Amino acid sequence: MKRDYYEILCVERHASQEEIKKAYRKLALKYHPDRNPDNKEAEDKFKEAAEAYDVLRDPEKRKLYDLHGHAGVEGAGFRGFSGTEDVFSSFSDLFEDFFGFSTGQRRSRRNGPEAGSDLRYDLTISFKEAALGAEKEIDIVRYENCSVCNGTGAAEGSEIITCPTCNGAGQVIRTEGFFRVSSICPRCSGEGTVMTEPCRSCAGHGRVQERRRVKVHIPAGVDTGSRLRLRNEGEAGRRGGPRGDLFIVIHVEPHEFFQRRGNDILNSEMISMAEAALGCTITVPTIDGEAEINIPAGTQNGDSITLKGRGFPDIRGGGNGNQVVFMKVMVPENLTERQKELLKEFADIEKEKKEGGFFRKLFKKAAGHGSEHARHDVS
Repeated sequence: MKRDYYEILCVERHASQEEIKKAYRKLALKYHPDRNPDNKEAEDKFKEAAEAYDVLRDPEKRKLYDLHGHAGVEGAGFRGFSGTEDVFSSFSDLFEDFFGFSTGQRRSRRNGPEAGSDLRYDLTISFKEAALGAEKEIDIVRYENCSVCNGTGAAEGSEIITCPTCNGAGQVIRTEGFFRVSSICPRCSGEGTVMTEPCRSCAGHGRVQERRRVKVHIPAGVDTGSRLRLRNEGEAGRRGGPRGDLFIVIHVEPHEFFQRRGNDILNSEMISMAEAALGCTITVPTIDGEAEINIPAGTQNGDSITLKGRGFPDIRGGGNGNQVVFMKVMVPENLTERQKELLKEFADIEKEKKEGGFFRKLFKKAAGHGSEHARHDVS
């Protein structure tokens, strides 16, 4: 389980942005890979702190996290960091401020199209929807191209010019003693170009966060952990880049009385002692209605009857599972006097049958021994 982001940064839930930034700086300095070479635990803490900071520094993500926890920011497109290089590329400006030198992990000038991020959404569905399939609609928050500037980030009538600070290189180089250190250009953030006037709608970013409604087809047979991929439903790319994908992770709610075992559905049915002894026909619920089953005479507690093909369909097309109905024989309570008399009479008959059978076996055995002795005497 992920730890609470506020707990990771050691700040209160009402902490200011400056307090959050200072707390992250302290942890980044402590667990920086250069200070902890070949230390996996420090690397994990470094990424954990970066993930917490990435969410809490963004007012929209922070609001979603405060309302819905980790599930809220997963729906907003945050997926964590794959490694320290991912952290460095995301916070290169901060590391420049923190350490005063290039981390060596920054991305160079970015002029070409950039693909949008993939998104993850955790979707809870009912047991029946998992068995039969369903159509759902979900709300997600994702980056869309700004409709005012059409994704350019520039205000109407303004120009996009070569960055005068780095001359379009996206990086600046400075000398520190014997070393030449490169860092991302602070003016163009590595783009190599700047706008004479940024778009007011998106503040020059070219994209804005918007809430969208997406239709999701749930195929029959999914289970908890199943993952569906909706192509081109992720975040919009930058500079004409392709849109990312949306991944739906399925969580199936437990059913009131059905259980799942592979593609089989299991349930139990109560029958009386008389029904078990004499046999009967009963109606049982199935995932898509009802079915009649014949209970054979002499059914014992725990016996099962299988309904072929009434289970979950195999999501890979391998046919349907079965429904297995287990019998639970009820022992009657609060008997009437007449019921007691009948059961006592039944018990007496059963006892007589057992004793009669026992004595018949003894007689046959004794008779057999007598015949053997007789044959022996004759010989």
